[in-house]
Amino acid sequence: MNIDQIVRLLGQKYGIPQWRPHADPLSELIQAILSQNTSDVNSSRAFQSLMTTFGSWEMVAKASADDIADSIKSGGLNRIKAERIKRILEGILASRGSLDMEFLRGLSIPEAKAWLKGLHGVGPKTAGCVLLFALGRPVLPVDTHVYRVSRRLGLINCKASPERAHELLEEIVPPQAIYQFHINILAHGRSVCRARRPLCHDCVLGEGCPASIHE
Repeated sequence: MNIDQIVRLLGQKYGIPQWRPHADPLSELIQAILSQNTSDVNSSRAFQSLMTTFGSWEMVAKASADDIADSIKSGGLNRIKAERIKRILEGILASRGSLDMEFLRGLSIPEAKAWLKGLHGVGPKTAGCVLLFALGRPVLPVDTHVYRVSRRLGLINCKASPERAHELLEEIVPPQAIYQFHINILAHGRSVCRARRPLCHDCVLGEGCPASIHE
């Protein structure tokens, strides 16, 4: 089964999502940090609490890591994430003189990725979230669901690391299909191709999946 077939079948199952900006680049970046190792519900609560407490990213940047941590308790790992957020904001200010990240629109994708990954604690997945969701750039974030389903489908070698998976998948998924692929394969990983007891009998990709188990 090739990538075009996978995109088409998942589109038939889950629909064709239309890209729209989720947030400004900096908000998307902080949301990605807060989402690490927790649920969407908890990370959203932490983000809202952060904004309610400080009101702006400039005020967050001036706050202590302890005060930031207190405001994001609902997100889990709040001390670690607070230190990371503090260092990221300091890094942006040191590099750019402001917290405006709209300049990323004018960079090439490799340049934008490199700049983001130069910030403390930002890896390829977080950089991908900023570029895809905030700016609509054809960059594919590989989370645990995308990674698992792609390996089962044979799109990437089972020995490929999550970091390497970003490069491999971006090489084979057409740029115009990256947003649709990410959204739909994420939905598929959550509802059907689950980590434990995948529902292979209910999978639209089952016939062409090398990992499919039919009972």
